[in-house]
Amino acid sequence: MFPERIETDRLVLERFCEENVDLFEFYRVCSDADGVEEMAEVTRYMPWDPHVTVDESKEFVDRCEDQWEEGEAATYAIRPRKGEAGAGQFAGAGGLHLDWERRTARLGTWLRKRFWGRGYSGERAAALIEIAFERLDLEVVAVTHHVDNEKSRRAIEKYVESHGGRCEGRLRNWVPYGEEVADEYRYTITQEEYRAATG
Repeated sequence: MFPERIETDRLVLERFCEENVDLFEFYRVCSDADGVEEMAEVTRYMPWDPHVTVDESKEFVDRCEDQWEEGEAATYAIRPRKGEAGAGQFAGAGGLHLDWERRTARLGTWLRKRFWGRGYSGERAAALIEIAFERLDLEVVAVTHHVDNEKSRRAIEKYVESHGGRCEGRLRNWVPYGEEVADEYRYTITQEEYRAATG
């Protein structure tokens, strides 16, 4: 149902599974075991914390594999292509979470801090939006961000607007973040808007 590998101008997205992601490298990154990843900053506006054990990382990988097999989500490891700084390195993860009854896909992503500011979020989003509409024939692609996450807001606004979508508004008391429940902003793109914007 989902492509195992996607290539964009600057990125390679590979199915997030034990075959494609080294569990111990993933744990090292997500736990900030070497003290250079700044994962506390990466996860500041994410509904998860840096990993404490290898088991946490394995549970994430296993969950991605199960969701893929069940057709519930397609999660990809993101790697820069040859010619990009850090080519071939694990840069983060991104994917589509499917709600088949609503014919909607929800985008999600995170990147290691060293890969911020390169436009990778938008490039990854464009590839996944195309899959949602062209391959899966869904009606809506949605994405949210924490109300205080300005970096995500700027990136999301840019790629949503370029695909014809818009901000739907603020969802109050919407997602648990640690001990608090935070507001988020929600953006959507319909298939009709996508086709009008992309030709």
